[in-house]
Amino acid sequence: MATESTLLRVLLRQRHMQGYRTFCKEYDRVAKQLDTDLIGRYPSKAQFYRWLSGDLLGLPYADHCRILEKMFPGWTAEQLLTPHEGDTDSLITPPQRTAATTHPVPRPVQMPQQARLADVTAVYPSRTEFLHNVTPRDLFEGAKTIDIAGLSLNVLCQQYSDKALLDSIETGTTIKALFLDPNGHNITAREHEEGLPEGHLSMLTRLNIEALRRVGAKVSPHARGQLHIRVYDEPLRYNILITDQTKCVVQPYLPDARGVESPTLVIEKDDAVPGLFATFSQVFDSMWERAEEGS
Repeated sequence: MATESTLLRVLLRQRHMQGYRTFCKEYDRVAKQLDTDLIGRYPSKAQFYRWLSGDLLGLPYADHCRILEKMFPGWTAEQLLTPHEGDTDSLITPPQRTAATTHPVPRPVQMPQQARLADVTAVYPSRTEFLHNVTPRDLFEGAKTIDIAGLSLNVLCQQYSDKALLDSIETGTTIKALFLDPNGHNITAREHEEGLPEGHLSMLTRLNIEALRRVGAKVSPHARGQLHIRVYDEPLRYNILITDQTKCVVQPYLPDARGVESPTLVIEKDDAVPGLFATFSQVFDSMWERAEEGS
C-alpha cells in the first residue's frame, strides 16, 4: 500500500528538500525575509514528518503557515497539507486563478460615517495644527459659557487678549478655568516627565492664574461672579475646553511630549447619536467639583 503523502511532500521532493535538515535551512532562509524572530522556529522532526504524511488534526501554528506559504507562492497552507492523490512525479504548479473562480477578497465591514465618528467632527495631529486652523478668537468670541481645564491654559490666558476676555465677561460670558495646581506634586511630576527645569511649569501656571485674576479685578460690579478660578492636584490626563455646552475640544496629555504635540479632537454635541461630548462634559464637571478655589 502506498504511503499517504501531502502536497507539501510532493513539492519538497521536486525541489530536493524532503530531508529534515535541508527543509530547516530553507525555513530559516524564508523566515529571515519575513520576520527574523521566526528564525529557528521550524517544526520539530516529528512535526515535520506529520506534515509530510498528513497525520494532522488541523493546521499548524500561524507562523508556520506564513513560512510555508512564502516558501510555496500560490499555495495556501491548507492546500499544502492536504493529501495529494495525483501523480507524484509530474511537475505540480499552483492553480491558475481566473476571474470566474477566484473568490473575492472579503471587504471590511463599513459602518456609516456617523456611526464611526459619532459626534467627533474633526481630528488634528497636534494642538499646533489645530490652532493653525481654529484661532482662539474662533473658539471664544460670542460664547456665553467657557469651561476649560488642563495645565496652564495658555490658549485662554496667553493667546486670547485680556481686552477680548474682559469684553466677553462684561457682555455675560461665564468662565470656569481649572488649572493644574502650581503648588501640587503632580505639576512637578509633569515637569520631570517633559524633561523641563524644576519650577518651569509651576511658574508659567502661576503667571497665567495671576493674569486671569487681573482681568477679573477689572470687571464691573454687575459682572462680578462670572469668572471662576480653581486648581486641582491630580495626574494630568486631558486638556478640555467646552463652549456653550455644545462644542468640546479635547487633547490627551502624552508621556514625554509637550501639550502642543498632542492630538486634538473637536466634538460637537449631537443628541441623535451617542458620542463623546457627554463623556468629557462629565469629566470636566467631576474635576471641577473636586477642585479647590485658586489661592
